[in-house]
Amino acid sequence: MSDLVLVRHGETEWSANGRHTGRTDVPLTARGVEEAISLAPYFRGRRPALVLTSPLRRAVATAELAGLTGAVPDPDLYEWDYGGYEGITTAEIRRSAPDWSLWTDGVPPGDPAHPGESAAQVGARADRALARIAPVLRADDGDVVVVAHGHFLRVLTARYLGLEPAAGRLFLLRTGTVSALSTEHGLPVIAGWNTRP
Repeated sequence: MSDLVLVRHGETEWSANGRHTGRTDVPLTARGVEEAISLAPYFRGRRPALVLTSPLRRAVATAELAGLTGAVPDPDLYEWDYGGYEGITTAEIRRSAPDWSLWTDGVPPGDPAHPGESAAQVGARADRALARIAPVLRADDGDVVVVAHGHFLRVLTARYLGLEPAAGRLFLLRTGTVSALSTEHGLPVIAGWNTRP
């Protein structure tokens, strides 16, 4: 079976200062562009069977700069919708909720563009994406590359491994990195994590 290769987009201004960046469509910083370009050697000479991206420009630009052509935007790959916490840092949230955790406490509803999601809702999107990806992986005609966002990819990893969505908290994921999910003896495994070529 082929590998599922995960790429977290390059740095944005909001990711650099810890702001929760769900559906807000912020661009890559100059460093984020460099991070994305630095991924190109990893993909040079590889022929993925499928490349999917989040529709947000930070993911689309990362795919393009990494040399991943023919990427298909997939709305299930959007970042976690942070609702009323969109654009706010964890430190700011913890001023009024000292023990707050995205993974266990979730987010309050925001405006109509940011209604918010629970871990289970993000997990359902990850499950839909994995169901569409699975036949391509089983065909073993090349890897599937997903270029998306930190929290979403962490949930996707948890679901690939058969864990609850909130177990994504275990998989810290840096900007501009490549990770690989694979199988060993028919069981799902992490084959590489947070690598930079």
